[in-house]
Amino acid sequence: MEIFFLVLGFLPAVILHEYAHGWVAFRCGDPTAKMAGRLTLNPLKHIDPVGTLILPGLLILLRAPIVFGWAKPVPIDYGHLRFPRRDIALVALAGPLVNILLAISFSLLLKLNLSLLLGNFLRISIIINLGLAIFNLLPVPPLDGSRLVLALLPLRAARYFAQLESYGMIILVILLAFRILDYLVWPAVLYLAKLLGVT
Repeated sequence: MEIFFLVLGFLPAVILHEYAHGWVAFRCGDPTAKMAGRLTLNPLKHIDPVGTLILPGLLILLRAPIVFGWAKPVPIDYGHLRFPRRDIALVALAGPLVNILLAISFSLLLKLNLSLLLGNFLRISIIINLGLAIFNLLPVPPLDGSRLVLALLPLRAARYFAQLESYGMIILVILLAFRILDYLVWPAVLYLAKLLGVT
C-alpha cells in the first residue's frame, strides 16, 4: 500500500510540475509547449520512461531515503519570452511553486482527519511534493534552481555559469553517489513538513 501511495503521489507531482513550466512560459509569450501538445494534464504526454517510471520505481523498491525523478521536460524557447531574464526566473519558479502549493493543499486536507488511509496518502504526497520542490531549487544544471541563478546573475557571470550545463548530470550523480543530497534536501523537507503539521 505504501508503494502504491508513493507511485500515486509521485505521478501528478512531476506532471503538474512540468505543466506549470509550460503554462507560465506560454503566458510569458512562448507558445512552444502549446504547439507541441504539452499544455495538457494527460499523463501520457508527460511520462518519461526512465525519469517517471524506472528510476523512481527502483528507488522506491530499494527504500532509498530520497525518491526523485522527472517527467518529460516541457519544450521552452527562451527566445520567445517577452522579458527573458525576468521570465526565465518565473518559468523556473513555476514548477517548484506548484509542488509547494500542492503540499500546502494536502496539509489542509490532512487536518480534516477524513480517514487513516487517506491521511497516510496525504502525508506521503506532501513529502513527495516538498522533496521535488527543494530538489529542483538546487542551483545545479539542469534543475530549476540553476535557471534562477542564471536570471539573477550579471550577464558576464551568467555566461560562465551556463557552461556548467554540460556537466550538470555528472554533478548530480556525484551528489547522489556520496549521499550529499540527503544532507541538502532531506533536512529542508522535514522542516517544511513539520511547519505543515505532517511530522
